[in-house]
Amino acid sequence: GNGESFMVLKFDVDKLIEKAEKCEHIDELTIRVLCTRVTEILAKEANVQPVSAPVTVVGDVHGQFFDVRELFRIAGPVPHTNYLFLGDYVDRGAFSVETITLLTLLKLRYPDRVTMLRGNHECRQITTVYGFYAECNRKYGNSNVWQYFTDMFDYLPIAAIIDKAIFAVHGGLSPSIHTLEQIKILSRVQEIPHEGPLADLMWSDPDADKEGFHISPRGAGYIFGQDVVKRFLHINGIDKMLRAHQLCMEGYQVLFDGTFSTVWSAPNYCYRFGNSASALEIDESLSMFYNVFSAAPENDREKAAPVTKGQPDLYFT
Repeated sequence: GNGESFMVLKFDVDKLIEKAEKCEHIDELTIRVLCTRVTEILAKEANVQPVSAPVTVVGDVHGQFFDVRELFRIAGPVPHTNYLFLGDYVDRGAFSVETITLLTLLKLRYPDRVTMLRGNHECRQITTVYGFYAECNRKYGNSNVWQYFTDMFDYLPIAAIIDKAIFAVHGGLSPSIHTLEQIKILSRVQEIPHEGPLADLMWSDPDADKEGFHISPRGAGYIFGQDVVKRFLHINGIDKMLRAHQLCMEGYQVLFDGTFSTVWSAPNYCYRFGNSASALEIDESLSMFYNVFSAAPENDREKAAPVTKGQPDLYFT
């Protein structure tokens, strides 16, 4: 209606980014316009979105807003640095709304410098349980903002390929996916299902002590071994694979003779695990540097903020 067209006139992305960077409240109608516009951008992106190096790869951030700000301080601001985010922007942390709002604004302002993939938490079911839904209700007095973002999440790309050489996805591999082509033809605009290839790409984990695919203790996706990774890389003519999804105490973990890396970007996860975080910096020649960082000092303010009830076990990230 008229309200919305008036809003569009006032919609100043740079001013909104300034507000978002200060962790200030952004009104519901603005979020609605933001999500609509970014959905239009995401809808044009591929299931496997091509990304050019140099690029900095970011793993789970889980609503830890001050740590995302710290990450930009350490790894460089947008658009100066080109970013690939591997998903899990919301849940667990106390500032999911502010985190996803800032990243979505940056995507709108610099669509070619910010690539955002979907994580297993970018869906309705998981966010209803692990904090984002409750946080939206608390901060806005209703669930509209949650709905705008979760509708947008359906459009996030599933994976990325960096310079045709490095495959990136949130979780891992699937017994029903052998080629990148098979990922490219999945119908992605939907709630993440409980099983099948899309669920596996979001939920699976590597295991250095196993071969093949095994049932996952997470209750979704699979555990897979080095042989699976080696075969996938070989069939698709790629060198390496990157993913997030698992807490790494050092901020990252390299497996399988250097062909497979986990990047974790939420320091002192849930404000209590004491882990480091990293951003993976990939240069033009595709060499990798793990820029390790610790929790931002501002987090001391967050200790008083309500964190999701229940003890997160290390697996459920």
